[in-house]
Amino acid sequence: MRTPEAEVDVTPALVRSLLHDQHPDLADLPIEAVAHGWDNVLLRLGERLCVRMPRREAGARLIVNEQRWLPEVAARVGAPVPVPLRTGSPGRGYPWSWSVAPWFEGRTAAEAPVGERGALVEPLALFLERLHVPAPEEAPRNPVRGVPLRDRHARIVERLTGSSHPRAVELLDLWNSLVDTPAWKGPALWLHGDLHPANVLVDDTGLAAVLDFGDLTSGDPATDLATAWTTFGPEDHARLRDRITGVDDHTWSRARAWAVVYASVLITTTDDHPLLAAIGEHTVVRLLDR
Repeated sequence: MRTPEAEVDVTPALVRSLLHDQHPDLADLPIEAVAHGWDNVLLRLGERLCVRMPRREAGARLIVNEQRWLPEVAARVGAPVPVPLRTGSPGRGYPWSWSVAPWFEGRTAAEAPVGERGALVEPLALFLERLHVPAPEEAPRNPVRGVPLRDRHARIVERLTGSSHPRAVELLDLWNSLVDTPAWKGPALWLHGDLHPANVLVDDTGLAAVLDFGDLTSGDPATDLATAWTTFGPEDHARLRDRITGVDDHTWSRARAWAVVYASVLITTTDDHPLLAAIGEHTVVRLLDR
């Protein structure tokens, strides 16, 4: 399987036209498309800005969630995050809202060797501790993040049963052993919702930014703690677990199950995205070989 097809062709020319109409002071800056994700296109705008544009209707609501909630989250988490600086409206045939955000220099943690990610342990632990606080009732809800494991069971079984990956059966056995772990009993906490190493930016000093809050939601913090498997090797995993206080064993077991969720997606839907495929393979090894 591959990245979903775009429903709208987002081009630098389209973005420049929208900027001319809505933010004319930015319209003459250089524009370069730099990334095409599942839901959004990211374009660099000059030296210090970027434009985040939904490429599918599924991403349109997520952009609105970022615009509404990310300023509040950013004030608390102690790490740079892409808070929208300007917002854009539909126009020129483009149907959805869009954002202008800061551009952060660096490379994703996924591009760094696993053994060189140790400097991220402390700042990511701090980020998670500050992020994982009770969310208001009106916070976004995501049907595939932060939910009870049983809510994901049918889809995970379907995905892994239909996978040709050589370790899909082992992953499914692990999932079946974890799916009935006691559920989260606390309040719904704020979650990043997609905290894998392609959404963590690093530079020479360590953590440069946490990216892509499109899946920002509320629920079980185990969803985000899966980063212990998706991002780190065994030693740094153990350091992260020691650093994050107040997390019980059931939550860490559910986090391992959430790592199976991420692995099942990444090994079955990334034929055209080698970086994400590599995260999936790393996670499989961490889950099954420990």
